[in-house]
Amino acid sequence: MKPRPITPLGILVQQLEEVLDMAKQAEVTPSVIAGIQQAYVLAAGIDPYLEECTTRESTALANLAQKTAAEDWSKRFSDGETVRQLEQEMLSGHIEGQTLKLFVYMNQAKRILEIGMFTGYSALAMAEALPDDGYIIACEVDSYVAEFAQACFAQSPHGNKIKVEVAPALDTLAKLAQAQECFDFIFIDADKREYVDYFKFILAKDLLTPGGFICVDNTLLQGQPYLPVEQRTPNGEAIAQFNSVVAADDRVEQVLLPLRDGLTIIRRK
Repeated sequence: MKPRPITPLGILVQQLEEVLDMAKQAEVTPSVIAGIQQAYVLAAGIDPYLEECTTRESTALANLAQKTAAEDWSKRFSDGETVRQLEQEMLSGHIEGQTLKLFVYMNQAKRILEIGMFTGYSALAMAEALPDDGYIIACEVDSYVAEFAQACFAQSPHGNKIKVEVAPALDTLAKLAQAQECFDFIFIDADKREYVDYFKFILAKDLLTPGGFICVDNTLLQGQPYLPVEQRTPNGEAIAQFNSVVAADDRVEQVLLPLRDGLTIIRRK
């Protein structure tokens, strides 16, 4: 099954394609059709070109992505094997995985925390950039998904750098704070309605070293944060609030990049 568009760009491409088809069937002037066609080509070509110009993913990552795509997540949920409805589109994917991997290299991180692991693509991508004595603690609330990911990690020489904690993320953060853990790099991609809580807890409990970085996924959430309020879902509203909270916090500096569904990079001062 063709994945549904989940990024602002993917949705834009789909809508341009639909408008172009309607224009061709209606009595629209050739110049208007040519303009829509050019807009569609410009938008539709971005993602394939990014793929073409980015270092290829490892065999272990490619296998993990294929296994995730082949899984019947709807059946797993209806059978009660997962605690929530999951879908293959939740996987970070090649471009974002490679981006995170390069961030880890640039930051020379050795201690990484991932909040929200899913099937482990981003965790394994970051692990590939870690030195032998580096490690990742990955938070995942779903035990089925955790076992799925760990089976994939076992197929990679870098999988042993990843430790999975199965519990609600805020519970795991409290446990890590009590143990006085501190991380160089944190990646957040979990429950959108808890993003503000994760961010505040990380800074309040010193889970991030001064000068360390947080990367946060889905901070454009299908364009909802900048669309009219009435077009937002609860998750879209939560992301809009999160973006405002981060922008107003003078303990950090940040940039929101239009990568996939939005990726915010935050540096603790």
